[in-house]
Amino acid sequence: MVSYYNDDGVLEVRHRHEVIRIQAWGTDSVRVRAAQYRIPAQSAGALGDAPPAGTTSQLKMEGASAALVNGRLRVEVTFDMSESYPEPLITFRDGDGAELLAERREHFWMPGARVFAGNRSGAYEIHQQFASYPGERLYGLGQRTHGRLNVKGLALDLVQRNGEVSIPFVLSDRGYGLLWNVPAVGRVEFADNATRWQAGQAREIDYWFTAAPAPAQILARYADATGHAPELPAWASGFWQSKLRYRTQDELLAVAREYKRRSLPLSVIVADFFHWSAMGDYRFDDSEWPDPDAMVAELRELGVELMVSVWPTMSPLSENYAEFFDQGLLVGADQGGEFQQTIQDKGMAVPMPVAFYDPTNPRARDRVWALIERNYLSKGIRVFWLDASEPELNPAHPANLSLYAGPGAEVAGIYPRDNARLFAEGMAAAGQPPTVLLCRSAWAGAQRFGAAVWSGDIPATWESLRQQVRAGLNIAVSGIPWWTTDIGGFHGGDPGDPAYQELFTRWFQYGVFCPLFRLHGDRVPRVPTGYAMTGGPNEAWSYGDLAYERIAAALRLRERLRPYIHDQMRVASRTGLPPMRPLFVDFPADPGAWDVDDEFMFGPDLLIAPVLEPGARTRDVRLPAGAAWISAATGKRHDGGTLARVPLSPDRIPVFVREEAEVLDVVR
Repeated sequence: MVSYYNDDGVLEVRHRHEVIRIQAWGTDSVRVRAAQYRIPAQSAGALGDAPPAGTTSQLKMEGASAALVNGRLRVEVTFDMSESYPEPLITFRDGDGAELLAERREHFWMPGARVFAGNRSGAYEIHQQFASYPGERLYGLGQRTHGRLNVKGLALDLVQRNGEVSIPFVLSDRGYGLLWNVPAVGRVEFADNATRWQAGQAREIDYWFTAAPAPAQILARYADATGHAPELPAWASGFWQSKLRYRTQDELLAVAREYKRRSLPLSVIVADFFHWSAMGDYRFDDSEWPDPDAMVAELRELGVELMVSVWPTMSPLSENYAEFFDQGLLVGADQGGEFQQTIQDKGMAVPMPVAFYDPTNPRARDRVWALIERNYLSKGIRVFWLDASEPELNPAHPANLSLYAGPGAEVAGIYPRDNARLFAEGMAAAGQPPTVLLCRSAWAGAQRFGAAVWSGDIPATWESLRQQVRAGLNIAVSGIPWWTTDIGGFHGGDPGDPAYQELFTRWFQYGVFCPLFRLHGDRVPRVPTGYAMTGGPNEAWSYGDLAYERIAAALRLRERLRPYIHDQMRVASRTGLPPMRPLFVDFPADPGAWDVDDEFMFGPDLLIAPVLEPGARTRDVRLPAGAAWISAATGKRHDGGTLARVPLSPDRIPVFVREEAEVLDVVR
């Protein structure tokens, strides 16, 4: 028989060896934890040790059932004695009693909805199964390369990879959001017959559930639970210039000076990888960068911030390697040597193994930050590019990692989050304001550390551009308001090829309306990865005179938009509402808005329809019901709930402005 307990407002359910705790966790929200024998004392997830202040609930226990009510969310636990092997099953309902989500058994006999398969280590393979609802639409799950906005029908790995950012939060059009608060390597399946979350090794099932009538409210509840992003610094909304690698101080300064000479806006320029003496030294190679203080001072006079690339990798040739190894500050290995990647760094005749520092270890965070503060921050550098922070493994076996926070199989998902935490906490301890941390990966809660995600090393193709639109919207739904792509794609692209120039300018025009506006890529001629690589030209003037005119116009449009962008960033910080978002966030009452995956809102007043096909002469734009729209190009008014066929100009992409919005004059 099942047993129910009221543990100071927490509903505790016990049946055989299993204990389940259902606790109010913020407005209209609960946290559900289940384990064998006892709930673990610590969690590496995103929710912290205690719920948001002021959270209250009401409990009712009667016979074989119990319920917890928190605002408009009701959580019911039932125990059907008529089943051959009964077990407690959880159902989530809204304030009107409608079913939002319910557990379902994996099999009518056994196992049940929650499965713990022990592996003799004190951990388990865990499954959590829910019902599947016909026609349900699901969004989020971080940033993916599948090219879909609605993830219903997909099976997705819960693992960090280059271009695949696993943030296990999903928003449903049924009126709920769910965070799988388990950073283990696993999988989720949104199938027609069931929704199932799985982890190969974990100590507990742990998830957070919220109910709200509108997507914006769901996102607000999620931000309250996992953390709010800081306000975007004033300099960060401008244009960021980068190529594969500027090899020297003189080369980088020449580019910044040329932007100034041409009167082109520039806010950030990047000293990318191999600027260091060796991976893990975390300082400039003085043979190539002889006076960083003078470089930063000149850039600051030009109104430009210098961003430096910081990899979590540590070469055995680094001056810091022996200390980090002996002090236990590197990521360990369950089996084999403590090296997880190979690269040809400086001082290496061929690619050699390198290690990773362990940002889940507070001592490692302190020691890495001491190097960053001494060698970068002290010179005025306050913008950091946290590359390869999945971490990028070779071979790709995250379960072989051994971290301070636990075995890689159980906690590998949080590596990029804690890597951002290292820098955010270091900046705060140094008395510095929050900065932007450009990260190639993230996990739930990374936004509170100022993590900005970009979409990784993507191809320079039209298909890739189409994928970016959906990827950016899903990671926005997943709680990351600061996002960007490598404009033009990373892998390849010939600046002298007219076909690529078309793709590049369309990508640039799309980039104007991304939260961060950033150019990067490894253009031809390309060479194998190593310290000698530099990449082809990738500046605004590298793509021919005609493309240059369009790029310059886009740069100036972004400058005019910056006050509007900061208004949206303040909203994002305060409420969790990302500036770039799917149409359904603003227009949930329009059924068609839930299916549009190639347009987006940029703040409440701008609807953006990127050009995603080469040679396109027209583009259909779905205008959501609930507002009237003005074409920025023609000034023509359109009713909402209609489809507009827009003639395309090579000089701009379709932008529609909500009627009577002041930003119309900015984007004309």
